[in-house]
Amino acid sequence: MTGAQPPHILVIDDEPDALGAPFAAMRASGWRLSLATDGAQGCRRAELLAPDLILLDVRLPGMDGFAVCRRLRESPRTCAIPVLFLTIAGAPEERLEGLTQGAVDYVMKSCPPAELLARIQIHLELARRHAKPAHGDTPAMPDTEVILRAATRLISEELAALPPLAVIAERVGVTENRLSAIFRRQLGTTMFAWIREERLRQGRRLLADTTLDVQAIANAVGFRGAGNFSTAFRERHGFTPSRYREELRAGHVVAEGHDDVR
Repeated sequence: MTGAQPPHILVIDDEPDALGAPFAAMRASGWRLSLATDGAQGCRRAELLAPDLILLDVRLPGMDGFAVCRRLRESPRTCAIPVLFLTIAGAPEERLEGLTQGAVDYVMKSCPPAELLARIQIHLELARRHAKPAHGDTPAMPDTEVILRAATRLISEELAALPPLAVIAERVGVTENRLSAIFRRQLGTTMFAWIREERLRQGRRLLADTTLDVQAIANAVGFRGAGNFSTAFRERHGFTPSRYREELRAGHVVAEGHDDVR
């Protein structure tokens, strides 16, 4: 957005008729509005239009607003666009989830239109001040790559208490079968195998960078106990976590490429 152009707002909401007053206020301010009525359409239009800000509902058909936000965050073309949740979903855990997923604000639909516009203007100005090269000039990333990035980030962040694969898929807006197919096609491995390797990778990092004991590390990366972690680690690297840490401190292994022994 330049100083000569009105801001362009993408609204992703399956009940736009309920937003009559906010729409009227934004149009009265001269803002350009685009609309998507479900999450998948919203992701496509965000990629295509590269709006200045996105107003996003939580309770959408198919892919919910949290999944949309995760996917927007992973695409180079949309990751810098401010996302503001505008919703009736006001439970504390929903508000926290929205902000955790990268939204700049979380506003109830009962908010007076003048306050909503003021919040939007604040986030538009903040985005202007911290503007990077125009995201609209960035080539679109394939949908499968965006989904894969969103899923691997979610898994990496929640290893300690990982939800079932079906829930992971739902939280990035696809079916379990499709997500499994994306892992096989893009990474050449199954989701289970990738998760196991990610647990071991994060375990290696914690062994190298912290003084946590093996039990604490096992818990942090989602193994059932120190014994399970040690067995998996030894099968993968040829020695136990404790031995790995000793070898690392002695300089016999390197912190990156941990399975290389000098």
